Amino acid sequence: MAKTLLIDGHNFAYRAFYGISELSRSDGFPTNAIHGWLRACWRLEDEEKPDSIIVFFDCGGDDKREELLPEYKANRSKCPDELALQFPWMKKLVVACGYGLDERPGIEADDLIGAAATALVKRGDEALIASSDKDLAQCVRPGVIQVLPPPTANPRLGWRRLDEVGVEAKFGVRPDQVADFLALVGDSSDNIPGLAGVGPKTATKWLQSYGDLEGVIDNAGRLVPKRFCSIVYEGREKLRRNLELTTLREDLEVSIDAPASPNLAELRSILEEMEMNKSLEEALRRYGS
Repeated sequence: MAKTLLIDGHNFAYRAFYGISELSRSDGFPTNAIHGWLRACWRLEDEEKPDSIIVFFDCGGDDKREELLPEYKANRSKCPDELALQFPWMKKLVVACGYGLDERPGIEADDLIGAAATALVKRGDEALIASSDKDLAQCVRPGVIQVLPPPTANPRLGWRRLDEVGVEAKFGVRPDQVADFLALVGDSSDNIPGLAGVGPKTATKWLQSYGDLEGVIDNAGRLVPKRFCSIVYEGREKLRRNLELTTLREDLEVSIDAPASPNLAELRSILEEMEMNKSLEEALRRYGS
């Protein structure tokens, strides 16, 4: 059974950008995100020893979700200019390191990752999803594990693995109920409004009792607290729309073939241009043979 590491490129990039400050080339070009992003990829490669790695990036917008909810992710601030400058270089490094690269306008990286994980499991392989994004917990199943980076508030926890038991311990629901859970409570990071007054404990209790969102709607008259009976019934179409927003697509065509070999010459050229001498030493050690 081959193991493929699926990396959420944007997630890693933002974490690196805000985790490392004031690192730049001699002419002032920022390199903090590039440095932290590459180190994170190499660390995961060393710890997990995957047979191949594919990195996924967001490429602007989500056509399907924005049609359902025009305000989708409208609360997110613009990407900092200093980070935007570094994205092209990260993508060059992806290819030079021998990783696969996938990004598509109008489709989110999360959907591509979910589709890739599904395809890998169908092929009989194992998928590791590296991201802190809670949406991706719904992809966890036999053969798929989510690898969480160290939390910013407590980096000593290190990298953690979320299997099916871990997802249930974290959210109170099974992986296949995560999208239903988010549809009920909402997702402030994506600007998806939940049902007013419904928190994680209430949503968890309902899903444990009735299985999924449709089960909750079908049993609206039996819900506790009683004040939610009419609220859920009257808001059922909003909840169904939310579920479309929170459910990752698994019907996308994605390439899960092993990518090309590392290109040391190209890697050297990039790292020299970025004046990342320590990383160049590490690259020579890794790929020199």
